[in-house]
Amino acid sequence: MTEIADRFLELHRAGRPLLMPNPWDMGSAKLLQSIGFQALATTSSGFAATLGRLDGSVTREEALAHSATMVAATPLPVNADLENGFADEPEGVGQTVRLALDAGLAGCSIEDFSGREDDPIYPLELAAERVAAAAEAAHAGPGRLVLTARSENYFRGRRDLADTIARLEAFQEAGADVLYAPGIRSADEIRSILESVDLPVNVLAVPGVPPVNELAELGVSRVSVGGGFAFVAVGALVAAGRELLDEGTYGFWETAVPGAKASRTAFG
Repeated sequence: MTEIADRFLELHRAGRPLLMPNPWDMGSAKLLQSIGFQALATTSSGFAATLGRLDGSVTREEALAHSATMVAATPLPVNADLENGFADEPEGVGQTVRLALDAGLAGCSIEDFSGREDDPIYPLELAAERVAAAAEAAHAGPGRLVLTARSENYFRGRRDLADTIARLEAFQEAGADVLYAPGIRSADEIRSILESVDLPVNVLAVPGVPPVNELAELGVSRVSVGGGFAFVAVGALVAAGRELLDEGTYGFWETAVPGAKASRTAFG
């Protein structure tokens, strides 16, 4: 496990970002491996959708079991989205990360989103303590995990760049390996973050984010897609269903045929 974690961390190179897609089941993991990606990450929203639920409704046990399934699907390093560690207090976060080690993961992410509408972001001091507990669990044993610490401000409607940077700096000091502020979009904001920290930085690929070549020029080390690919699949399914229901035609096979071919290649 230490070997695969080390290999995963080595893939984080400023100026040559690791493109890390987020599959949602074994089949999508195998498909993404087959087309050449070097590492994978789970998606909390995509996995929840496979259960017919919204993001934030998966339990720790379900997330860890899903993580182990994804690890079994591919020899690639797998990073798990473990949301807020399924705990408020640092001790609980540390326990979640210790369980993540047992799942065979190469890495995991812990965010500072509390899940409460009235107070969605943990106070900075507590958020840093939570990352410190996660880092101790990720790095202390004979195995190790690459720990990504996430500041959720922009994702949760708090567009405060100064506070976001302060949080990422605190997470760096607390022992994180990678930093991540999903929802940051502009090149200037990304540049400000990169100039403020020394660790690899992940950027979430969403509309408005510069293309990969520009992120590389900025010095970004990793790019992920969150639930994007999962909901591409959902969108294609809905479009195919609507076509059959509303039009009675079968144009969806134009997408299905190459999909079936890709599946035979990946699963054969």
